[in-house]
Formats: sequence, structure tokens, C-alpha cells
Amino acid sequence: MASQSTGSSFIQVTQVLAWRELARFFRQRNRVVGAIGTPLFMWLLFGFGLDQSFSVGNSPETETSFLEYYFPGSLVLILMFTAIYTTISVIEDRQAGFLQGVLVAPISRQAMVAGKVLGGSIIAMIQGMLFLLAALFLDVDWTIVQVVSLVAILFIASMMMTCVGFSFAWKMESTQGFHAIMNLVLMPMWLLSGAFFPVPNLGTGQWMQDVLHWIMKMNPLTHVVSLVRRFLYGSDLLAEGFWEPSLWTSIIVIMLATALFYGWALRVCKRSNTGDLK
Repeated sequence: MASQSTGSSFIQVTQVLAWRELARFFRQRNRVVGAIGTPLFMWLLFGFGLDQSFSVGNSPETETSFLEYYFPGSLVLILMFTAIYTTISVIEDRQAGFLQGVLVAPISRQAMVAGKVLGGSIIAMIQGMLFLLAALFLDVDWTIVQVVSLVAILFIASMMMTCVGFSFAWKMESTQGFHAIMNLVLMPMWLLSGAFFPVPNLGTGQWMQDVLHWIMKMNPLTHVVSLVRRFLYGSDLLAEGFWEPSLWTSIIVIMLATALFYGWALRVCKRSNTGDLK
């Protein structure tokens, strides 16, 4: 009976906190617009601006414009921005005194992490799905398998980045410092994910290209972008001169990365912060 009560309490706390994150985010329209507006503007600006100078494909028949190539990266950028905007609530809750009330309540910190991460992940996934509607204007043949696969990838990727944001936000005392750190960490991760340019192959004779290859290959976002691109356009988008991970490699990498970052969030949450109980 005790275990059932504990399990029920965990689920209830998780649901309440997740719903609070959803209501709070969509009540603040500036965050909704900021999370989806900036990537949308960048996609249109760079997509049309670089369309004449960048193209990929194995043949003229399969050549893809930069607008199409850049779309998956813009979608991942929305997930990243939304993760930042949602996890900043950890700092705001601490400043408002809400977090202190949660920490002294007879609930587990694991439930608090689960609620925060679940709420942020759902928000990011919804934002990503809204942006995904822009793909209707691209040359994409939609199938049920594609849609279901993309939704699953969006949710897992959203959870991964929300966990990263939560772990950093837990240690921060100000929103300004949080934004600075997240830009320093996440923007390079996104730029080196294959979103803006393909991953070069090894053996090009240029050591910097080899270094870039390994950095991008080890980046979890590279595998997220690759999966989104694969389910949108198929596996023959890139020319032979570039590296692309296999389907199952990408799935395993992002699953492991999500589990690792969630464990990191749980570990960080167990540590006391200077402002937690003020």
C-alpha cells in the first residue's frame, strides 16, 4: 500500500508541475513568439539568401536547396530555444519563493525534476510541431510513419535539451547568467550539428576537417538533425563527400544522451543550492 501511495504521489506531483509549466509558458506570449519567431526568421533569411550558393545531392535530379537542407536545423533550433525559455522558470521559481516551498514539502525531488522536464519537453515538442507545418511548403511526401517518427524524435530531443537547461538553471542565481551560459554551450552545439553545413568526411587531407568531423560526430544534436532530415527527405539527401550517421546509430545516441542528461538533472537536483532554502 505504501509503495502504491508513493507511486501515485509521484505521478500526481509530476502532472501538476508539468501542467503548471505549460500554463505558465503559453500565458507569456513573448516567450512563445521568441522561441518560434527567431528560428523562423533565420530559416527564411538564410534559406533564401544562400539558396543560390549552396546545394547538396547525389545528382541534379536529387539536388536539394539550402532552404530544404536548413529546415531540420531550424526545427532543432526551436526545440533548443524553447528548452531555454522553459527551464529558466527554475530560477524564477527560486526568486519568487515557489521552489523553496516545493523543496520543503513532503515530495521527492525526482518528482519535481520529472514534472519540470516533462512540462518543458511537451512545450518544446508543441513548438516544433507548429514549425513543422512549414514543411507543407517543401517537397515532402508525408506518410503516417514519417509523422509518428518525427513526433517521437521531437519529444526525445526536447527532453534531452530540457534536461540540459534544467541542470544549468538549477545552479544559476540570475536569468542573465543563465542566458549567457546557455548561449555559450548550446549555440556551438547547434552550429556543429550539421544544421548549417554537412559533416565532412575523414581522409580529406586537411587536419582541421578531420577534427571538425569528430567534434560533429560526437555531438548528440548532429544525430537529432540527421534523424529529422532522414524522416523528412529520405536517406539520399547528402552527396558522397559528406558523412551521415546510420538510422540506428542516431537513435541509440540520442536515447543514451537523453538518459545521461536526465541522470545529470537528477544528480544536480539532489545538491543544495545557496538560494534554495532562503
